[in-house]
Amino acid sequence: MTRVAGLVLAAGASRRLGQPKQLLEYRGRPLLQTAVDTANGAGFAQVVVAIGGAAPEVRTGVDFSDAAVVENVAFTSGCSSSIVAALDTIDTRADGLVLLLGDQPGVGRDTITRLVEAAAGHPMAVCRYADGRGHPFWFGRETFTDLRSLQGDKAVWKLLESGKHEVTEVPIAGNVPLDVDTWDDYERLLAEDDRP
Repeated sequence: MTRVAGLVLAAGASRRLGQPKQLLEYRGRPLLQTAVDTANGAGFAQVVVAIGGAAPEVRTGVDFSDAAVVENVAFTSGCSSSIVAALDTIDTRADGLVLLLGDQPGVGRDTITRLVEAAAGHPMAVCRYADGRGHPFWFGRETFTDLRSLQGDKAVWKLLESGKHEVTEVPIAGNVPLDVDTWDDYERLLAEDDRP
């Protein structure tokens, strides 16, 4: 593989939080900024960020200067709509993409590197943590047609579990990094960050 795109999903409406989770403060900056900066530093040939909920505020609050931004106007229909919206922006020369969550700041560059190295020549790959499968995910170009047909939430997981493509599991130390959907999640994230 010579060209890999990073796709950060950050279009959620944050209904359970009541305010844009993309802009929650984490380590002195917006939560989404951590995922964007990680993607920008991971060696991708291209970084694409899908936004939707609170898009004007997110555009103002997050530095996207090294990433392409796609606004998903159908974000309320589920996270798969963000993948579909972003696919046309992915470089046609890309061998595949790594799917990252904008609300999962615990995913580091080393995890991305391990995933990409192990995914070479495979249509799909997922991280296998101590407590189960988790993001980031790898999708080779041969799966893009299937990605375009996704609908609703959890559709990516359904594709991974469909048996349509071989799925490679990449061992990653530790548990699945926390993603922020609720205030309890956010408080847990901050509490974990404060641990020595």
